[in-house]
Amino acid sequence: MLNHTENQLVEELRSGSLEALGLLYDRYQHMVYRTAIAITGDSEAANDLLQDVFLRLYRFADHIDSKRPLEPWLYRMTANLSYTWVKRNRHWFQPLEDLADWLVGGESNVPLSQVESQDDWHLVQQAVLDLPLPQRIVVVLYYLNDLSIQEIAEILEVPVGTVKSRLHYGRHALKKNLGLQKEMLRDFNYEQS
Repeated sequence: MLNHTENQLVEELRSGSLEALGLLYDRYQHMVYRTAIAITGDSEAANDLLQDVFLRLYRFADHIDSKRPLEPWLYRMTANLSYTWVKRNRHWFQPLEDLADWLVGGESNVPLSQVESQDDWHLVQQAVLDLPLPQRIVVVLYYLNDLSIQEIAEILEVPVGTVKSRLHYGRHALKKNLGLQKEMLRDFNYEQS
């Protein structure tokens, strides 16, 4: 089953295969956790949400189209569950120490060499956390997960214009909160390509 395609694994999952669930978990846990911690700012919550996303994947496997990519479904579920967690817990100003450690390791879009000091990185983390939740989710999906505006619109089930607006205002808020010039903002990978 190791060489199965994603579509085959989803079909196996629809038949109740825990092995298929494990293989999908191995493939996507990094992405789900990274998205959850960036939105919630809480490593314990991100771990819980990671488990919850894959439990829901197993529970709702019959509703997933095996002919379509699984990644958008996982992003949507992670974003929705993270949004609910933040709304329920109101952890708007909790530090994101785990996010910094996690992002600079592995498959990060923000290499440590671009951040002048740990204090600067904490300022960036806090600025992202301070964004209104709809903007934060779009910024995380766009910059951290490198999704296109169209993909984000499909995942969040909102118009493309809404995504563009949230991204625009999120960038503006980040620039204002960080007091950064356009050149420095690009160093933090917050400037659109």
